[in-house]
Amino acid sequence: KFLMVSTLKEVGEIVAVTGDGTNDAPALKKAHVGLAMGIAGTDVAKEASKIIIMDDNFASIVRAVVWGRSVFDNIRKFLQFQLTINFVACAITFLSKCVQLEDYPLNAVQLLWVNLIMDSLAALALATEPPTPDLLYRPPYGRDAPLITARMFKNIIAQGILQIAILMALLFIGHSI
Repeated sequence: KFLMVSTLKEVGEIVAVTGDGTNDAPALKKAHVGLAMGIAGTDVAKEASKIIIMDDNFASIVRAVVWGRSVFDNIRKFLQFQLTINFVACAITFLSKCVQLEDYPLNAVQLLWVNLIMDSLAALALATEPPTPDLLYRPPYGRDAPLITARMFKNIIAQGILQIAILMALLFIGHSI
């Protein structure tokens, strides 16, 4: 196991290895993620590993991978949502000043309140989203994968421009509707 882990790490692979005996300890220590068995595993294997599988069930590893991928995806969704809202709020404030409106559409306290409400509700919505089995069918993200992808950035800009256009229209012609 140790030789296989060493070789895979040398070629740039991310390596996870399971083990339960003293002979597995070097491989568990060398791997990026060492998983030791909690019931049948020796103390040496448990000390060398980074994660201890408490029920000695390999299905627990699969559940952990699914939940990890789900959390990562939910963080990305939350970031996209928050960045869009903050982009729109800043742009509306800036544009209203540029066109020299008498009153800002949102004052500082209102901006803070919107941000607080949006943070809380979005965090609750995304934190309670359960993982789907489809997460196992896609390849894992790389170690150096960006948290905000180019597609997310395009979505933030496109959604932001749409929201800014609607809000500016409401701001200028909303009173006549």
